[in-house]
Amino acid sequence: MYPTVADALALPVIREGKPRVVAAHGGLDRRVRWVHVAEVADIAPLLRGGELVLTTGIALPDEPDGLTRYVDELADVGVAGIVVELLRHWSDKLPQAFVAAAERRGVPLVTLSEETRFVNVTEAVVGLIVDAQVAELRAAEQVHETFTALTVAGAEPAEVLREVARTAERPVVLETLSHDVLAYDTAGGNPSELLRDWARRSRAVQLTERTSYDAEAGWLVTVVGARGNDWGRLVMLCPEPPPHRHIVVAERAASALAVHRLVARDREGLERHAHRTLLTEMLSTPGADINARSAALGVPLEHRRLVGVAVRPRTGVNPAPAMATQEVLRDLAEATALAARRAQTAALVGVVDDTSVRALLSLPPQAEVANVLRKLAKEVHQAAGATPRAQPVVVAVGTTADGVTGARRTMVEAAHVADAALRSTSDRLYHRLDDVRLRGLLHLLANDERVTAFTDRELGPLLTRDAAHGSRLVETLRHYCEQGGNKSAAAAAAHMSRTAYYQQLSRIEQVLGVSLEDPESMLSLYVALLTLDVQAHHPTE
Repeated sequence: MYPTVADALALPVIREGKPRVVAAHGGLDRRVRWVHVAEVADIAPLLRGGELVLTTGIALPDEPDGLTRYVDELADVGVAGIVVELLRHWSDKLPQAFVAAAERRGVPLVTLSEETRFVNVTEAVVGLIVDAQVAELRAAEQVHETFTALTVAGAEPAEVLREVARTAERPVVLETLSHDVLAYDTAGGNPSELLRDWARRSRAVQLTERTSYDAEAGWLVTVVGARGNDWGRLVMLCPEPPPHRHIVVAERAASALAVHRLVARDREGLERHAHRTLLTEMLSTPGADINARSAALGVPLEHRRLVGVAVRPRTGVNPAPAMATQEVLRDLAEATALAARRAQTAALVGVVDDTSVRALLSLPPQAEVANVLRKLAKEVHQAAGATPRAQPVVVAVGTTADGVTGARRTMVEAAHVADAALRSTSDRLYHRLDDVRLRGLLHLLANDERVTAFTDRELGPLLTRDAAHGSRLVETLRHYCEQGGNKSAAAAAAHMSRTAYYQQLSRIEQVLGVSLEDPESMLSLYVALLTLDVQAHHPTE
């Protein structure tokens, strides 16, 4: 808000006095709150700090101790600088004790070798201060307008942080009260550097007020929350004490984020959003900063054992399971995250598609994976059953990966296992690749062109016949294969008379040109049917 000593020295009215900085050049960036003409030595008790003191030195002592005491007293109250006119007391230069004391205390000391009208200096500097204050007020007004518009528009947290970084030109981070990073904007900086060891650094910064500046950390921090329900902190990195407009930006952004959370209470939470973003990136093209970002969320990936988990509600009874509603999946994601916390397991948890909740467990090298999975699965089933839209769930896991390079593989495996396990009647706590057997293998090979060609060869004519005539020969064949070739049991499962069912089987043999009594033919057709089921509800990778 205020001009610096350097700004004041650049004014024409001071330049005419031929100013020369004789001590504490490094303090020229000090802010000038006011200008005070003082011709007495004991002026310090009358000052409040931030003043640029103007004097001819006529009332100042010549003794080194007196000059040192004069500088110390002014430094103690926090003056911005001292300007001395060299005409009436000292005509050539200031005493060395005066200069040494100012240098030691870091108080800029400036001499004027030409006579200067201090009243003109006062008017000019005060004008500079007023101009700066007006500019600051205008900037604050613009900030209010900008963030009010964002609030009204229901801007997402990423948009709010982007505006903070643009306006303040400083990196900004939104974190939980437990110091997990929910969102951030580097303002063009390096994400890895920004998020490095975030939780430890954040815990060291304690707030003295709702909005505080920690000079040691260089952090401007404001609490985020509403109606007495605080849930996060907004951190702006400021190497220097922030100007008033940066404080306004931080507080208005915190308000926008709090309102967004209230309005979006029934939508995906910020933590789940942050986890989902990271999981989605891992499943596609992991960024170079993935380790730092995950660690900032409280889930380290380096030197850890990673296990992919898919939790899927048992929605639908058809071979191609129905998509779960987003409400069900959001409930299930929160239940899974709660289960991970109860199992004391670090995990990224999010909804990355329309069918399941994905998780990536991060375990220390010495962890007993089976014990952790058993405990986690118990907690998932218990927590999922307590959700408002409770449904039975399938918990599936991938094989263990060492490090982030294997994260995608174990998560993809878990999803395949979950798909394969949906039709299982097993009461297992969780399913692995070994548990889903042939169906699991087919899920892994679902996008293989050779498998697709095999399915087309085996079932193509039958699918074409059903499509052209509206028949249900494929379903008839499915019942036959699922009952192990037992025609009577298959007819009962299909809710058909034996005679009608046997006629349908004969028509299938005619269309396909095979004998269903041949074990190899029945096996091939059943494998093709399973593959058809898998491909009907399998995303192309």
